[in-house]
Amino acid sequence: MKEYVTVIIPAFNEENNIGNVITKSKKCEHVNEIIVVNNLSTDNTEKVAVEVGAKVINCNKQGKGYAMEEGIKYAKNNIIVFLDADIPDYKEEIIEIMAEPILKRNVQFVKSNFDRENGRVTNLVARPLLKLLMPDIQEFSQPLSGMIAGTKEAFENIEFEKDYGVDIGILLDMLKKKVSIEEVYIGSIRNVSKDWRALEKMSTEVMKAILKRANK
Repeated sequence: MKEYVTVIIPAFNEENNIGNVITKSKKCEHVNEIIVVNNLSTDNTEKVAVEVGAKVINCNKQGKGYAMEEGIKYAKNNIIVFLDADIPDYKEEIIEIMAEPILKRNVQFVKSNFDRENGRVTNLVARPLLKLLMPDIQEFSQPLSGMIAGTKEAFENIEFEKDYGVDIGILLDMLKKKVSIEEVYIGSIRNVSKDWRALEKMSTEVMKAILKRANK
């Protein structure tokens, strides 16, 4: 029996790129559901997503973690791929790459790695803190990557931070639960650099997510 994949795309004001991400997601023969979680956008994100053929769910609490949880509630398949809405240059086969370990090897959680200089928060906050507080955990090339996949059951059994700490929180929770994890390479990607105010907020929230789990 063929297994199908749900793609969930949290989105805040991504009218210029959301259609591109949806179109690439549709290229995978295993995808029969694409959910865009519109997270209080003030532009035409919802309109564009509907026109390109996605199901749109509105999340009225600001924060990626809220949007991800809302998307999971509506997913009809057990295999879920999360994509960030602001990446313009995903490979055409992005969903196949992310879903293959689950479809073919029964992996429960997939984390992406890619060619891009590690961000300042990764190098200056996440990596040093993880090495100091959790030196025995498996090392990942891009611990803050938001392109992930997993089984619905695995996602339903972890805690979602509501802010910038959500991606590292998911990874650490999956490690703690001892689910099977595989890291996959998705090529080169670009995204917009954040200014120092956003980086300060992101750093604080990533630290909070790591410290919370280090103390458990």
